[in-house]
Amino acid sequence: MLSYVLAGLGLGSIYAIAAGSLVITYVASGIFNLAFAAMAYAVARFYYFLLVEEDWAIVPAAVVSLFVFAPALGMFLYAVLFRHLRLRSTLVKLMATVGLSVALPPLVNLWLEQPTDPTAPGLAPRPLATFQVFGSTINADQLTTYIGLVVVLLVGVGLLRFTNVGLKVRALVDSEALTSLSGTSPGRVSLGVWAASATLAGLAGILIAPTAGLSVGSMTFLMSAAFAAVVAAKLRSLPLAVGVALVMGVATNVVQKYIDPSSDFGAAVVPSIPFAFMLLFLLFYALRGQAGDLVAGGALDRAIATQGGDPTVVSAVTGGSNRRVLNPAVIAGVVIVGIVAFLPGQLDRFWSGLLAGGIAIAIALLSYTLVTGEGGMVWLSQITFAGGGAVLAAELVRNQGWDPLVAVLVGAVFIVPVGVVLGLLTIRLGNLYIALVTLTFGSLIQVLVFGRDPFYNFGSGQAMPRPEFTTTNDDFAYLALIVFCVLAVLIVNVRRSTAGLAMSAVRFSENGAKTLGISVVQTKVLVSGLATYTAAVGGGFIAMNAGSTLPDSFNPAVGLIWLAVLVTMGSRSIIAALIAGIMFVVMPQVFSTYVDSDYADVPVILFGLGALGLALHPEGVVAQTGNNIMRLFGRRKPAPVTQVPPGTPGASGPSAGTSDPALLTPAARGEAATITAGGQA
Repeated sequence: MLSYVLAGLGLGSIYAIAAGSLVITYVASGIFNLAFAAMAYAVARFYYFLLVEEDWAIVPAAVVSLFVFAPALGMFLYAVLFRHLRLRSTLVKLMATVGLSVALPPLVNLWLEQPTDPTAPGLAPRPLATFQVFGSTINADQLTTYIGLVVVLLVGVGLLRFTNVGLKVRALVDSEALTSLSGTSPGRVSLGVWAASATLAGLAGILIAPTAGLSVGSMTFLMSAAFAAVVAAKLRSLPLAVGVALVMGVATNVVQKYIDPSSDFGAAVVPSIPFAFMLLFLLFYALRGQAGDLVAGGALDRAIATQGGDPTVVSAVTGGSNRRVLNPAVIAGVVIVGIVAFLPGQLDRFWSGLLAGGIAIAIALLSYTLVTGEGGMVWLSQITFAGGGAVLAAELVRNQGWDPLVAVLVGAVFIVPVGVVLGLLTIRLGNLYIALVTLTFGSLIQVLVFGRDPFYNFGSGQAMPRPEFTTTNDDFAYLALIVFCVLAVLIVNVRRSTAGLAMSAVRFSENGAKTLGISVVQTKVLVSGLATYTAAVGGGFIAMNAGSTLPDSFNPAVGLIWLAVLVTMGSRSIIAALIAGIMFVVMPQVFSTYVDSDYADVPVILFGLGALGLALHPEGVVAQTGNNIMRLFGRRKPAPVTQVPPGTPGASGPSAGTSDPALLTPAARGEAATITAGGQA
């Protein structure tokens, strides 16, 4: 038993380092760093480069990686990104860090190339030495993990509790404005926090690489497992996060004493332990009403903020321009759909197949348009629902003899309760908890369902034929486009319905919606159900296009790229989903075919960087372009003048009631343009 406990403490120590770093940065900056796994991979990959490829010794490679490269990475990311996010909404913070998590790993691989051997050494010399502790054996990797956790706790707690540096950090947590008034530079303190966070991320990445492998997927699973400890700590308590992480690691290993991890039952139970911890604490806090997102900065900080508010959520409903028969946004959408419909007959079989795959993914991306664009929630499990729809449809075709199209459209209904239940468990807890739980849920399903036989089938998945009337790529592309348009029309009608108005009210202000008698939970559950169904249908079409379910294509790490592509184009724009789906499939192939296969990941980098731009342009590329066009035409038209009756209070001349957009504030003009150009497209 002791050997299992000691091994579990090693795993728990890695979880604890990751959870501690996430808690510290969240409390100090108000930003939950979903790019933690990407930063861990970047530092671990640099350490591998120095140690293995450049043949450095362990000590200098570790010192340069952890105390030079990692802090430099953290400070650089703070300078270009994190310092702009402190007072932004939770939605913007999460999406910006998702963009970073997408862009950073391929940037590192573009610089250092993909590692030749995913089995990476840790901080202990090879071959591994072993030690006897009370009759049990531990290896050198486990020992370095214990030492790493102890050093992190001693140094971290010592600095935060008993030094002037810790006092400044705690002051920054309370109020950035008051900290600056005391003569302390908030920027320098934050710079140090992010440098330390990158170092801890790198340490966790290096320690987990020998057992989980040097890959983005292994780092993402590490982060997802650490989320359980972070949730248990209510995102604030460092001691509780560390304690739960250690208990979770021990429980994961001790269970293997009684259950064979190689058996089907063991393979299902062992990866579920972190999610079980998270679920228990979520239920406990939800029942007591103790969970919620941390609001960074005090009232003074927000009062003097230069941006004057967060423009990410433009939820007002206008009654003028959107009701015009010839709405420019509608015209642009029809033109783009027409162009896409024209392409299949002009492309060869290979490129038309890619186009069909892009349209299929666009169907799944509409689920993000619903849940993020309309519901204002960051769900990171939409790709998991898509995979569930694909797997269930394939099962119905193979075992029940259903027609593939019917299996996709009807089978998706059975996935909806999963999304609804997940929504009911998390909606009351805030956007941050939703993101954490949905990403962990997606990682769990990837291991428990998609990664198991017969669903995995050595990576090829289950066979999923196309309908008999769409045997060619052109025919299937037209079918996918028709389904996309049908779902798009349904989404537009939902927006214009009473339920859509309730969604807009909830997205704009939950407290304000409650005063109107609107149920926030019911509204968001409705959005969750619609989005889950749309994702499942999209997953079925992806499988039909490929001829197989291909489980690896529904990995949550790929889902982050999906989301980054969509928010780059525009999370509320329906046409943006179509463009994003096609670009996701076609652009890497264009780079690989016409540029160089080594640069096939450049589009992914661009998508990630585009998601980072959400902090400045929350409406996305499509709506932003529409805004610019609308402003251009607006300058060429005379401003409409509203006649004000004489004697009206506040009137001053015949043009006192003018509605000239030039008289609006920049924020108001941007909001109006976003509603007009991006709201209904």
